[in-house]
Amino acid sequence: MQPPTLSLIGTTPRMRWAWTAAGVLLIAGWVHRPASAQEPAIFRGADLKLGEELIAQHRCAQCHAEKVGGDGSAIYRPLGVINNAGLLRGMVEQCNATLNFQMFPEEVTAVAAVLNRDHYRFKD
Repeated sequence: MQPPTLSLIGTTPRMRWAWTAAGVLLIAGWVHRPASAQEPAIFRGADLKLGEELIAQHRCAQCHAEKVGGDGSAIYRPLGVINNAGLLRGMVEQCNATLNFQMFPEEVTAVAAVLNRDHYRFKD
């Protein structure tokens, strides 16, 4: 006596081909994720152009250069205290409050997203 076949998978060549094709497409979807899907969820949809404009307007680089010397980029320490996207956004919010920039939440997120893109590169 033979064991029953799995009717879900199908026994015809056409069904086996269909299941194989579906599996390949599923795996391809997992392997090839667009770059935006790899950025932290907190930054998805952030207006990077706005973030760049706000960084220039509030002279972030100049202030940081005064604090740490050089071009100010030494303050962005990927392996330092800021070790995830949420903490990065929180640090930008702290600068916003301390320096009374009066940025809206989406503006804070935009600035943090630019810093993540240019310096930190946190992934989801």
